[in-house]
Amino acid sequence: MKRNLAILLLILITVLSCKTPEARKPKSVSSGSFIDQSVARNKALNKKEIKAIETVIASQPQNDYKTSGNGFWYYYNTKIETDSIVKPDFADIVNFNYDVKALDGKTIYTEEELKTQNYAMDQQELFTGLREGLKLMQAGETVTFLFPSHKAYGYYGDENRIGTNTPLICKVTVNTITKKE
Repeated sequence: MKRNLAILLLILITVLSCKTPEARKPKSVSSGSFIDQSVARNKALNKKEIKAIETVIASQPQNDYKTSGNGFWYYYNTKIETDSIVKPDFADIVNFNYDVKALDGKTIYTEEELKTQNYAMDQQELFTGLREGLKLMQAGETVTFLFPSHKAYGYYGDENRIGTNTPLICKVTVNTITKKE
């Protein structure tokens, strides 16, 4: 009987000492308010930039600005009127020149500093607005683009001359478009 009691006691101790671990409680609870504040801040910034761009457009009534479906504005300095329109597609090589200015017209980068560029369409790094703008152009055209900061270099700038959240004016000339084979 002592042996049965010892076995029962041993089983009882084993069962009672084996507890499942309890989940740890978080020290703090996040409500998502940071994201809400960030969204509100970005909406306010975008509204401010659009107002500044609209002011630039209003001050240049001689230019026929168009609104792109991608969130920027542009006008043709030189437009090629032909029956056969050749615009760049994926992997086509676009040879172009451009300059970069702030909305107040101050030059940030000259065309000479940036040199002639060869860009494999959608296969190389290029800021979003310029990449989308090149798709609207054909060889021989010159277009002036007004990009809000989220279509340019955004929050980080270019870590050189273009600062945080800076809307840009870029005058772009497409020299040639070489179609991929």
